[in-house]
Amino acid sequence: SGYPAKHHMICSFRGAVPQGLVLELGETVQILEKCEGKCFSLLQGIFPANYIHLKKAVVSNRGQYETVVPLEDSVVTEVTATLQEWAVLWKQLYVKHKVDLFYKLRHVMNELIDLRRQLLSGHLTQDQVREVKRHLTVRLDWGNEHLGLDLVPRKDFEVVDSDQISVSDLYKMVRNLWEMSLSRMLLNDSKKGPPHLHYRRPYGCAVLSIMDVLQSISEIKEEKDFVLKVYTCNNENEWCQIHENIIRKSSTKYTAPSSNYGLIISLQLLRGDMEQVRRENPMIFNRGVSVTRKLGFPDVIMPGDIRNDLYLTLEKGDFERGGKSVQKNIEVTMYVLYADGEILKDCISLGSGEPSRSAYHSFVLYHNNSPRWGEIIKLPIPIDRFRGSHLRFEFRHCSTKDKGEKKLFGFAFTPLMRDDGTTLSDDIHELYVYKVPRLLNYSPLLQFKFALLPFVYGFYLFLSYCSAVDLLALLKWKAYPDRVMDILGRLRHVSGEEIVKFLQDILDTLFVVLDDNTEKYGLLVFQSLVFIINLLRDSKYFHFRPVMDTYIQKHFAGALAYKELIRCLKWYMDRSAELVRQDHIQEAMRALEYLFKFIVQSRILYSRATCGMEEEQFRSSIQELFQSIRFVLSLDSRSSETLIFTQAALLNSFPAIFDELLQMFTVQEVAEFVRGTLGSMPSTVHIGQSMDVVKLQSIARTVDSRLFSFSESRRILLPVVLHHIHLHLRQQKELLICSGILSSIFSIIKTSSLEGDVVEEVEMMVESLLDVLLQTLLTIMSKSQSQEGEYVSCLLSLLRQMSDTHFQHLLDNFQSKDELKEFLLKIFCVFRNLMKMSVFPRDWMVMRLLTSNLAVLFINQPSLQLENATPAKRKKILDKYGDMRVMMAYELFSMWQNLGEHKIHFIPGMIGPFLGVTLVPQPEVRNIMIPIFHDMMDWEQRKNGNFKQVEAELIDKLDSLVSEGKGDENYRELFSLLLEKIEQETWRETGISFVTSVTRLMERLLDYRDCMKGDETENKKIGCTVNLMNFYKSEINKEEMYIRYIHKLCDMHLQAENYTEAAFTLLLYCELLQWEDRPLREFLHYPSQSEWQRKEGLCRKIIHYFNKGKSWEFGIPLCRELAMQYESLYDYQSLSWIRKMEATYYDNIMEQQRLEPEFFRVGFYGRKFPFFLRNKEYVCRGHDYERLEAFQQRMLSEFPQAIAMQHPNHPDDSILQCDAQYLQIYAVTPIPDNIDVLQMDRVPDRIKSFYRVNNIRKFRYDRPFHKGPKDKDNEFKSLWIERTTLTLTHSLPGISRWFEVERRELVEVSPLENAIQVVENKNQELRTLISQYQHKQMHGNINLLSMCLNGVIDAAVNGGIARYQEAFFDKDYITKHPGDAEKITQLKELMQEQVLLFLGLAVHEKFVHPEMRPLHKKLIDQFQMMRSSLYHVSWDTTLIIYIHNIMGLHFLLPSTHLCSAVHQCSVTDMFQTFVDILTLCCMLSQPN
Repeated sequence: SGYPAKHHMICSFRGAVPQGLVLELGETVQILEKCEGKCFSLLQGIFPANYIHLKKAVVSNRGQYETVVPLEDSVVTEVTATLQEWAVLWKQLYVKHKVDLFYKLRHVMNELIDLRRQLLSGHLTQDQVREVKRHLTVRLDWGNEHLGLDLVPRKDFEVVDSDQISVSDLYKMVRNLWEMSLSRMLLNDSKKGPPHLHYRRPYGCAVLSIMDVLQSISEIKEEKDFVLKVYTCNNENEWCQIHENIIRKSSTKYTAPSSNYGLIISLQLLRGDMEQVRRENPMIFNRGVSVTRKLGFPDVIMPGDIRNDLYLTLEKGDFERGGKSVQKNIEVTMYVLYADGEILKDCISLGSGEPSRSAYHSFVLYHNNSPRWGEIIKLPIPIDRFRGSHLRFEFRHCSTKDKGEKKLFGFAFTPLMRDDGTTLSDDIHELYVYKVPRLLNYSPLLQFKFALLPFVYGFYLFLSYCSAVDLLALLKWKAYPDRVMDILGRLRHVSGEEIVKFLQDILDTLFVVLDDNTEKYGLLVFQSLVFIINLLRDSKYFHFRPVMDTYIQKHFAGALAYKELIRCLKWYMDRSAELVRQDHIQEAMRALEYLFKFIVQSRILYSRATCGMEEEQFRSSIQELFQSIRFVLSLDSRSSETLIFTQAALLNSFPAIFDELLQMFTVQEVAEFVRGTLGSMPSTVHIGQSMDVVKLQSIARTVDSRLFSFSESRRILLPVVLHHIHLHLRQQKELLICSGILSSIFSIIKTSSLEGDVVEEVEMMVESLLDVLLQTLLTIMSKSQSQEGEYVSCLLSLLRQMSDTHFQHLLDNFQSKDELKEFLLKIFCVFRNLMKMSVFPRDWMVMRLLTSNLAVLFINQPSLQLENATPAKRKKILDKYGDMRVMMAYELFSMWQNLGEHKIHFIPGMIGPFLGVTLVPQPEVRNIMIPIFHDMMDWEQRKNGNFKQVEAELIDKLDSLVSEGKGDENYRELFSLLLEKIEQETWRETGISFVTSVTRLMERLLDYRDCMKGDETENKKIGCTVNLMNFYKSEINKEEMYIRYIHKLCDMHLQAENYTEAAFTLLLYCELLQWEDRPLREFLHYPSQSEWQRKEGLCRKIIHYFNKGKSWEFGIPLCRELAMQYESLYDYQSLSWIRKMEATYYDNIMEQQRLEPEFFRVGFYGRKFPFFLRNKEYVCRGHDYERLEAFQQRMLSEFPQAIAMQHPNHPDDSILQCDAQYLQIYAVTPIPDNIDVLQMDRVPDRIKSFYRVNNIRKFRYDRPFHKGPKDKDNEFKSLWIERTTLTLTHSLPGISRWFEVERRELVEVSPLENAIQVVENKNQELRTLISQYQHKQMHGNINLLSMCLNGVIDAAVNGGIARYQEAFFDKDYITKHPGDAEKITQLKELMQEQVLLFLGLAVHEKFVHPEMRPLHKKLIDQFQMMRSSLYHVSWDTTLIIYIHNIMGLHFLLPSTHLCSAVHQCSVTDMFQTFVDILTLCCMLSQPN
């Protein structure tokens, strides 16, 4: 056949043979060679021949980027490609746990496959094909939208070719598609249906305003879905008003039962009469569509149109209880019966589309004797059965308990016609209800309402007597020859309904009157005609315009009327400058379209009758009329509001007369008329905003008219149209209307360019518009106005239409180099903004690629980054455009080399742009660009002896570009190419040092970028920022960058509510400043100010953050520093404020409760961690109330891929070098630096608490283990401690909640040393508590002391101290460990200090609550048991005196007596004495 073939895989091939090519189902292959066997040979490999299917295709864009397109329906091709693209994304949905969308997409894909099969079958009619394509495209758009893919602009269901349509039209299509792609509300399908009921109950109501949706459905040809939310009534009694309540938004009277309840309806606007709609949309009517007629006055009444519809509204009822305590559940049943009692079949309709029925059943309201229904029923009763028919209403009580029929308890009836033959009036009627079975009068309590629509149109039921008389007089005017002028004048008083019903008769009468006496009645007939024409402009009668058109074309016979109509119209216009009241003139202007229709049709009739006589007179009168039109428009209306309205009315109607004029004049002649008229309008844009709008709207309608589609008229009209647009763009006025006009012009020119030559028109537009378009775009972009897209599309449209000739003429027209330079700067600025500002949304790929194609200079624009596109999109772009980045990179390199000695002038200015190009993730582009940086370094080295400028600019730009999210993992290796070139240079040492630093910076920047752009936790972001900030300070010494990251870090801390860390971070910047008056420039958010002012502001802010973090001790030194400054300046007001602040902080320290945080050591092991964490260990300050388990959980959630190590041992190399993440976490104990304050007895614990957990740089972790054989009787003998001490790079708290471990020390603590530390720590704890309670620093609750005493005594009783005695005071141990003698003595002395227990028990005795006496008694008993386990040792006199003084026992025994008593008694006696003292205390504490 001569067609090239396209081959599709019909089965996947795994390539499990030598040179086998792996291919997937549906992929396309191109055959290079066919072998004798069953395989086709391809350049990349082979595969079986029977695995492919050959399809005819055409090859376009032959060459490197050629495209093979199958010869099949383009919609089928799109579906095939889309399904292949979706298949990959569909699987990812399951992996990402988006199960709901996964199943929905599967369902849509199956539907697409089925619809595609139908389309390929070839058995569908044209209407069916169109319907299938509509369904296909709707599903394609739905899937693309939910998968985040690009919008696909279509025309007649096929993807538009961007080369065959103007950019402006393409922009409109994409914008409309974007606006329509609102998310659909997908409602849950409930599998549970309602139970089968024998009666109706109110459930829910949904309302949609047609006015709200009319605009959106009028702009598209397809169906559009709308969601109606279903509401239920709060009070069932108000059910009849629920529609009105929803419309009025009376939300207290209804509720939405669930977010998943609703209805989806599809609306489509069809234009034309019913026959036309049926003819053009047969598929719609084949689906059982119902036609609903308007409930009221119809749009158009055609002859023979008869309608007899009776509407009944069941309003309400009122029924007595009948002796029942509970109200009834009442159902009304209605029948239509004939005179003989026969029930008329199918005479009740509940709505169009529903089958007619013989009975109507109302809904039932629960326990309601006064129900209100408000239901409308239509009664389509045949005319011949109407007389004698009547309605019967039956009333039943409904109950679910009744097994049989519903109970009939009453009935009512009414005839439909009165005795005089008239129907019941359109009113509310009350009926008597009769009981069953006794026919008793039950009172007139049932109400219903009739609405009877007109019968045979032509007679009006509610016709007013006055208007009927006036109309009749006009139609019979010859009977009243003396009253003709009065009758014509009274036509305005006739109602519009009457006029439109008798439109033809009235018009015929008017023109007969005009022919009868033109001079006498001409003006009145003209006014009457204007009145009727304007009546049809009313929205109520707008649909009667086709009736008027039909009359003019087929029934109008006024062959002489045109002369008088032209004369009257001209007379009105000529007097517009004189009259103050111009209402009648404005009405004539508004009727201009139909006046010209009458004028032209009259002239045609006259020409036919006279064979073209008086042609010149007619042309002359039209020209004179246009002179009058131009006269009206040229008048200065700024001082006359009425004249403004006249001009506006004329301009609004003016474009509507073009088609009429084209029937009598040539295209060029009409165009000259229009040009003269538009040219007569004032050129200034200051005539008033409203007139500006009207003027431009008139121009817009001119451009959209049929006249403008002719090239002959366009050449005449374009100059004046462009002149007005140019003026408005210069003044930046009415930009939206101007863009619409330009868009229409470009669309017409693009269409014309496919058929003929448009060089002259494009030349006009370039001269008039290009410069002003660029200026307008720059202004819009600088203000971020909403019209960006429109004007970008206009500019692109113009540039695409320009040929080489146009560009050459443009260059030739510049008078000087300065003009050319200014123009080039504008266009480059616009292109730069186009790439940087992303004028079009991400999914407008067609528009973005068009933009890119015109500005490939900006290589790193997002729309050209093919790596981010799906494989299908990438292939499509490469096929059509190739990789424009590579081509442009070669152009850039060539231009750089051509600069020669001028290169130095582009350093360092071009470093940023060139660096931006290297950030494109395309290896070839990077290889092309890297040598330029070497060249820059070499040029600056030769000129200045160093390359400081290149270095500084490169670091600055690298930071800003990577921070913006640019660069990839391979970018880390970027500068290795640069190193190879530097190796050959004489300045290689400084060059290598610089490149090494930049490479290390790149690693940190990429870590920072990855943390910031991902959904990373605050801890990761903070850690990464600290790492980068320290690098700028220590390695590169870039102070400005360092300060920038200080503020970024501070903001992160504030966001995480780490106020103390935020204060320390800001303190870094504060410490860089001095208390001097040196002026500082504006920087970040700081204004221009002195250094003193900035430092003061920072100090105040830091103090505020320390206060919010409850770290008042850190804020106090800053308060003092500020106080010194204020005092030196005699600023006593500020001094007073800061001193009060300092005093408040002291109060807060003593009064407010602060929690002591826990600290955790975290090891990050494995190569999968970010660079700044990899194989490092940190100590982290926990949050309030955060314990080890919670902290571990938090870290594992921050690093979800990490594995928690279950042991504290240091990992080996296999873990350190593996491609995984391991976390090792355990709690550590802080080692305070300030020991002195912690050992002071009288210092309150709230002060000590701060120093125990702040300014900590060392932390300890103890791991117990047994060395040697374990003694089963006493494990303390072999219990060693492995103590790890971690030293951090900085103290906690600081600029971060965690810091890296700088040094770790590991020591082993012997069992004896461990025992000494345990007893010493417990003694210190007990001593502190006793002191605090004795000095009344802790009030009321003595639980802490109780627990401490219980812990010591209970441990001693159960073997604690006794075990130490057994283990270390044993003669065998002393003999075997002679070197431990000093430590054993120390342990004995510490154990002797357990006498503190006496003191503790005494204090406990003093403060214990009566309810806790049993515990106190238990402690004394256990203490007696404990004493027997202690060795007999002498007591220290000083200690006993200390006990005596603290206890306050002066009333018992003087100090000297106590001392001598102590020295003279044994331990047992001493203890007994102490117990006696305690007993006496107990006695004295009892009342009486």
